[in-house]
Amino acid sequence: MRRLLPSLLAPLLLAALLVASANARALELDEGWEYRWGDSPFQADGTPAWVVEPGDEAAWKPIAFPSNPPGRDGHKHAWFRITLPEGEWRDPVLYIYSVDLITQVWFGDERIYQYGRFDAQGEGRFEGWPWHMISLPEDFAGQTLYFRVFSDYTDIGLWGEVKLMDRPALLTYILERSAGELVVSAFLLLLALLAFIFTLVQADQRSFLGIGLFALASGTMLLAETQASQLLIERPLLWDYLAAAGYYTVPLAMGLMLEHWFADRRPTLLRRLWQLHLGYLVVALGLALAGIIDLSSTFPPFDALLVASLVLMFMAIVVHLGELNGEQRLIVLSYGLFALMLLVDMAVAHGLLSWRRVPVHGGALGFAVAIVAISLWHYSRTQHELRRLNHSLEQQVAQRTRELEETVMKLQAFSYQDSLTGLHNRRYFDELLEHEAAMARRHATPLTLAMIDIDHFKQFNDREGHEAGDTVLIGLGRLLTHHFRDSDEVCRMGGEEFVVVMPGATAAMVEARLAELMEIIDRTRFRYRGQVLDPLTISCGIASYPEHAGEPLTLIGLADKALYSAKHRGRARIETYA
Repeated sequence: MRRLLPSLLAPLLLAALLVASANARALELDEGWEYRWGDSPFQADGTPAWVVEPGDEAAWKPIAFPSNPPGRDGHKHAWFRITLPEGEWRDPVLYIYSVDLITQVWFGDERIYQYGRFDAQGEGRFEGWPWHMISLPEDFAGQTLYFRVFSDYTDIGLWGEVKLMDRPALLTYILERSAGELVVSAFLLLLALLAFIFTLVQADQRSFLGIGLFALASGTMLLAETQASQLLIERPLLWDYLAAAGYYTVPLAMGLMLEHWFADRRPTLLRRLWQLHLGYLVVALGLALAGIIDLSSTFPPFDALLVASLVLMFMAIVVHLGELNGEQRLIVLSYGLFALMLLVDMAVAHGLLSWRRVPVHGGALGFAVAIVAISLWHYSRTQHELRRLNHSLEQQVAQRTRELEETVMKLQAFSYQDSLTGLHNRRYFDELLEHEAAMARRHATPLTLAMIDIDHFKQFNDREGHEAGDTVLIGLGRLLTHHFRDSDEVCRMGGEEFVVVMPGATAAMVEARLAELMEIIDRTRFRYRGQVLDPLTISCGIASYPEHAGEPLTLIGLADKALYSAKHRGRARIETYA
């Protein structure tokens, strides 16, 4: 163990050191950028002229960050370039947080990366906002990297962060910054599931529908927007559709809950707001999925609609704040925190604030914590109420117990036991046969019935008396129980007739066992009041599945026919159904 532990820890420590050293070499490319408007002409071999010919160097102008250059004036094409710095990287990659909207990356006259599809006019459709990892050649130091960008969106260019780093460091970087969002989104999705369950169970608690919808929307949005989602499924547009669906559903959920809280005030405005957002959700995503518009074009109108809706909802809350109870105020506060995070994130996305990572998941976590706190308070109150009712419940239980005892006494009349012999009765046999038939069919195993009847038992009773006959029935029942296997079941069908259910036994095996039984009975003398009774004989009928029947439940009729044949052919014999 002492040798094994260091051998296990060494690779982990080495990996941690490599990651730490890789993180230390991450370099932000936040200076040295240039841009120019328009699109480059292309040479005959498909190489852009701007990457191989200096051309008009005056057209290239410096910019602090390669995003939204001044003087756009309707331009949909822009080029950016940067001279890559020197450094030591084992597996160098260029990390870009996002691009508006599609791009090609050229290293000299070689295209090393492309996201999106460019048509003959250099244009293309929106295909999502993923993060990008661009592999660089080993001799990149001092070389110029060119970015060809097309965008018909409100923004154009690279967005967020641009870093030069090692590939393992980038993957670690993505996972570290996604961990919190993944945990919160999972928590919210679980909360949504529980809220929807409560909505079904407690029909009078309609506010659970708004809570569940809000948790589902925000949880879906966080999961779709986290960068780690791209590592799970490399479908950027799919994740953007999920993010849009969640984002567009948030105010819908808020409106539903507010309308429920203020239902006695006839909140027409709130109803119209959530209906408006529902319509926008359906129309915007429907048109985007149909290919009529790009999904990216649905965000700016929604952002404007969201700002107006949040203001109107806030006004409705402030006017009626005194009518809300404590838990409703806590939920409204958590809503407000989340809405504030959304507004800040929106301002960053539209360039109103400098780029930063907005902890939207923190606002969502605040909402989730508020819901959990309320749930725990409800649980505590419920436990107190249960303790208060415990005494009366004990009295009710005592009364129910007495009623149950009376019911049990009535059910004894339906016992499975034959009162004379102690064997199981006909009712038990019927249920047992159904069970054993099902087992035989399922496992394709044999099942055999043996019907046993005492010969001339009526004359015996007339001659010896019914009490003596009962003694014989009791003795024969004990004899049958000891003679057959533990897995066999002996039942009294009524009168002097018995049946033996033998799972797994064939007709030949049962016939041999019955022959031994007949020899034993032939040597047995029953006694009544000290007197030896006249000897008895038995007749037996055998039927077996699947040898004689395709359906096990028909065995009782076939065995009865075999017994009748034994009686008809002289008694004191064994007949197998044929």
